[in-house]
This record gives sequence, structure tokens and C-alpha cells, in this order.
Amino acid sequence: MQIENNIPTAKYKRILLKLSGEALMGKQDFGISPDTIMEYCLQVRDIVKLDGVELAIVIGGGNIFRGMDAGELGIDRASGDYMGMLATVMNGVALQNTLEKLGLYTRLVSAIEMQKIAESYIRRRAVRHLEKGRVVIFCAGTGHPYFTTDTAAALRAVEINADVILKATRVDGIYTADPEKDLTAKRYETITFTEVIQKELNVMDMTAFTLCKENNIPIIVFDMNKIGNLRRIVQGEYIGTLVSE
Repeated sequence: MQIENNIPTAKYKRILLKLSGEALMGKQDFGISPDTIMEYCLQVRDIVKLDGVELAIVIGGGNIFRGMDAGELGIDRASGDYMGMLATVMNGVALQNTLEKLGLYTRLVSAIEMQKIAESYIRRRAVRHLEKGRVVIFCAGTGHPYFTTDTAAALRAVEINADVILKATRVDGIYTADPEKDLTAKRYETITFTEVIQKELNVMDMTAFTLCKENNIPIIVFDMNKIGNLRRIVQGEYIGTLVSE
């Protein structure tokens, strides 16, 4: 679908893209792959060019540190979660820098106050950035321990009144079982929040699913490593798995 000035239109206007920290590793075991982060940012630039699209990104930190792994180091969960939040800030800085090299205007917004690095999260200000065409990168999760970045994505999506959450993964949707372990697993094209919660399909945590269910925000789970998927979804193609009620 196109409009008269030949700029392609989008099905979704205000989008919350959830990127895991692990996705930034590429084929590495740790850290950030320069090739992977550049490829993701090129895809982001591609959709921001679509008519009327406003994009926010929630970034994870699992490529650097996961709070849930803190117990193995003898660190309590709350402290581990704060370390994980700081890891998301590092990823956010890298993402912001790469996007700006590609000519995009961005704002890095943190749930934890750190004035030298990022803006503190204020909902109205974040929405205004989106309205001005800036890519808003949310980091530091919710700012509280015991909540995942999936829950942070759901919370921010509700707060900014997003049309959809796009959950980027390394598989092409939600399956009846882990497709990397069970070759007989079947992919859902569509599924309801109620079914996801009842069947405990843990592609996102249950708190995130419940928050989206209560606020009627659909989630699309898809493989972002397949170039072009992100743009095709935004333009309305059925890719991955749609979770809605």
C-alpha cells in the first residue's frame, strides 16, 4: 500500500520493538557483534522511513549480564537485577550511537537516573520525542528489581499507547514446544493471551503477557535475523505469531 507521494504506508504507527541483549551477540558468546547491531539498525532505519511510523525500542542486557544468573556468583537477586539494568544502558548507548551514524535522531531514556548518559524517563516527554520523529530507546528496564525487560516493554507500550509490541527473537514465532529441541513442535500463526498464559508458553514472561492482555496491546513474535521481516510486519504482512485477545 502506498500514498500519493510514493512513501509506503504502515499498518502500525506507534511501535514498541523489544530487542533482547542476547540478539546483539550475533554468533559471539558475549558482548555486541558490530555486524549484528548494524544490521538491526539498518532495519530500524528502513521502517522509520515509512509514513507516520513512530518507534520506541526496549533493549535487554543478557549479552552482558542477566540478573537471574546472579545467584551463581553469590549475589542476591535484587543486586543482580540492578547489574542487569546497567547492562541494558550499555547496550542502549551502543544502539543509539549506531542509529545516529545512520542519520536517525534518537533519545536514550533510562528508568534509573543517570544525567550524564541518558534522559530520565518521563512519560509525556518520551511521547513528545516520538511525535517529533525521534527513535526513543528505553533502557534500565522498569527501574525496579524482579521485573524483566519483557515486562518493561509491556509497561512502556501501555504508557506510550503503542499500537503493537514487536518481540524480536531468533525463531520465527511461538511454538507448541522449543523448536530448537523438539523437531515436532508446531508454530502458532495466531494465539490468544489466555491460551499463552494457560499453556505457559514462555517466549515472554507471564507478567508481560497479562499486562498486554489487560490493555489490549497485541504482540507479534518474529525472527528479526531474517532481513526484511521487520518492515513487512509493519506494513501489515502476517509473519511470525500474533498474540491478541
